Amino acid sequence: MPVEGQPVTVEIGLNAVIVAVVNRSPRILAASEADADTRDSLPFGPFDPAHHRTFEANLRAHVEKQTALKLGYIEQLYTFGDRGRQRLPGEEGKHMVSVGYLALTRTDAEDNERLAEAGAHWRDWYGYLPWEDWRQGRPAILDQTILPALARWEAGLPGDEKSAVQRRSRVRLAFGLDDFPWDEERVLERYELLYEVGLVREAVIDGHCRNPDNPAIGLAMRHDHRRIVATAVARLRGKIKYRPVVFELMPPAFTLTDLQATVEAISGRHLHKQNFRRLVEGAELVEPTGETLSSTGGRPAALFRFRRQILDERPAPGLKVGGR
Repeated sequence: MPVEGQPVTVEIGLNAVIVAVVNRSPRILAASEADADTRDSLPFGPFDPAHHRTFEANLRAHVEKQTALKLGYIEQLYTFGDRGRQRLPGEEGKHMVSVGYLALTRTDAEDNERLAEAGAHWRDWYGYLPWEDWRQGRPAILDQTILPALARWEAGLPGDEKSAVQRRSRVRLAFGLDDFPWDEERVLERYELLYEVGLVREAVIDGHCRNPDNPAIGLAMRHDHRRIVATAVARLRGKIKYRPVVFELMPPAFTLTDLQATVEAISGRHLHKQNFRRLVEGAELVEPTGETLSSTGGRPAALFRFRRQILDERPAPGLKVGGR
């Protein structure tokens, strides 16, 4: 911790949560460092104002140089600057502030070879946030591990009734208990609650966990990178409802089945096939290419493409998938 009155150097770094959908699985581009810490980290680069006018240009150039991956859609998420977030030896006297970005891209086998050479790999984002995947129904980890631990935390200390009520309200809202529905966009709230309770390994490493015997849920990441991932997942889940960003993850031509699988992968929800198709048709986001795909194992499937005219016709075109 910096000594009071001692000058502190603030450094600006750029973190990217780079998302692709591979085999109907939502993937995050993760990097591995050449040291004993086996945890994943997000692609990172320092801001260099001598060579780049903007953060975004700097980030694009860094990612392309490091991985040869060209980013498509990109937007700034949040600035992460909490003290102690880096936990690096010798960080006294300096403080790292990271500007987080959400980036969407497509990938292929050639890209993956280059990424492997750069020490990067695609990781299913539900590996980091397993309680968020409801595509096959309610995740077992909620009832087996998370909710019992949260119930113990809610109770708190004897005589702490007012605080216990407040904690109970937070849990109900974040995890959709009692009369509250599960809200797929509350990803960050759920992660931060699990961090506070000590159910993620980062809380132990950071020294914030009161009970180190709690189970560590999901794959841990370096620093606060899993919090940045949770922020990005929440942003993207909300964004697809009012912006056509999902098509940044789709090939130029696709089947409606593949589009549905991509939306399900992002939202973590199972969608009824006919309802989804009515939603797509009503939104007028796609148009047929006139071609079919015959490798689906059944009758040839019609191919569609994003109908770009929608951007001039409607202020908020998206796929408004409903809550649970």
